Amino acid sequence: MNNFLFSLYSTLPVFLIILAGYIFRKIGFFSDEFIKDCDRFCFKVTLPAMLMLDVAKTDISSGFSWKFVLFCFFGTIIMFVLIYAGTLLFMKDKDRIGAFAMSSARGSAAVLGVAFANNIFGDSGMTAMMIMASVPLYNVFSVIFLTLGAKHRDRTKSLGQSAIDVLKGIAVNPLIISVFAGMLLAIFRIEIPVVPYKVLNSLGQTASPMALLVVGASFDLKKAFAGIKPALAASFIKLVLLPSVFMPAAIYMGFNGPQLIAVLTMSGSPTTVACYIMAKNMDNDEVLTSSIVMLTTLLSAVTLTVWVYILKINGLI
Repeated sequence: MNNFLFSLYSTLPVFLIILAGYIFRKIGFFSDEFIKDCDRFCFKVTLPAMLMLDVAKTDISSGFSWKFVLFCFFGTIIMFVLIYAGTLLFMKDKDRIGAFAMSSARGSAAVLGVAFANNIFGDSGMTAMMIMASVPLYNVFSVIFLTLGAKHRDRTKSLGQSAIDVLKGIAVNPLIISVFAGMLLAIFRIEIPVVPYKVLNSLGQTASPMALLVVGASFDLKKAFAGIKPALAASFIKLVLLPSVFMPAAIYMGFNGPQLIAVLTMSGSPTTVACYIMAKNMDNDEVLTSSIVMLTTLLSAVTLTVWVYILKINGLI
């Protein structure tokens, strides 16, 4: 019972905040413009502030793990490549391949990863390392899949042009910049002055609740059940199959505690809303993508609780 309560307490607060965002949107507290502004503010200010401080506090000599970073890096590559290969083999509707493959692989690693790490361990340092290793690859593979899967290929950029664009995007990505800035501070043991530190820390403390409220406010129950069969298949891959592969692999490699929570969010977190935006703007099936985003968000309240429970009863967290 204690293990179950631990699992419930670890995940329930996160999803209750998401539910609160959904309710606030329904009763008119959140407008479309407010949600867009909050989403942009979280991505460019609060999450980067939190990640930079968490990484800056890491003892590079003992706390930084290249083994873990490389596991996340190569694990992400394997995840995307195998899902795309399987989609090519089994997806009959070729116009859906790009959207399905991307949505089955790309999760909300930054938002939910940081939220879970802070809720369970009070620190997101390992999640920051996972973000550094995985998030750039999320962008690269997403662009490749959507470019190859575009319904009208002549209306999109070439794969080479898209690759250049995504590399530029990675170079100016606030999350990536903040992680590397934190690493430099940690490596050279540079202390942030008291006043700037307090400002950054105050902003960082708002990151998780604000981001989770935006996730809930963006949720559309009707879209969750549009194109239900492929959406259910993608949800099974994202929330059950991938963690079933990568969690045992991570345990075999000797990872535990915060590292396993980071791997769980890398492999088993719900599909990010960014997938819908990318699919819509790159001539792919945005309806299917939206269904997968909504359905995985809904079902992950159960699956993530179960995964945390499994880790807890086995003494791994």
